[in-house]
Amino acid sequence: MYAMSTASTEATTAAWLAREAELKALVHTHGVGRPEQFAGKSGLQVFEAMLRGDVPVAPISDTMDFMLVDASLGRAEFQGHPHFAHYNPLGTVHGGWTATLLDSAVGCAVHTQLPAGKAYTTLELKVNYVRALTEKVSVVRAVGQVISCGSRIATAEARLVGPDGTLYAHATTTCLIFDAIGAKA
Repeated sequence: MYAMSTASTEATTAAWLAREAELKALVHTHGVGRPEQFAGKSGLQVFEAMLRGDVPVAPISDTMDFMLVDASLGRAEFQGHPHFAHYNPLGTVHGGWTATLLDSAVGCAVHTQLPAGKAYTTLELKVNYVRALTEKVSVVRAVGQVISCGSRIATAEARLVGPDGTLYAHATTTCLIFDAIGAKA
């Protein structure tokens, strides 16, 4: 998927950065939400609240310079900026940074399908690194999509792409679904 024109790549980059600016203008806070902010909300409702700025975003997104940019039923998108601070000793972005974006995308895609009172944890994450990532790529997106979501187990996949369509990595996950702490049986 490397055939995008320069104009198309620039338009995609501009659109991605505009979406990021729109979300940052909502004055998101980084932190951990209070239980009452999640009570009675489905997974999708939690992410909708996060995108509105009503619920804090995870502190790790500030540390690693990435953020949730979209969520819908069975889908979650995160956008990140690879920096020199994310490099490994070999001069490319550390695989852990890439894995974190992909893990966020697949896990949150699963979370969007959960009803109120349910939670999940990752049982397995498999990442395939396709192409080295450097700070020359100013922005990337991890797009996660649920494959299957049952009452106890869910699977999802994600792709990490640049604005020109270049695939840098892809991942799959298996998640365990369970009753959230404090949820009524």
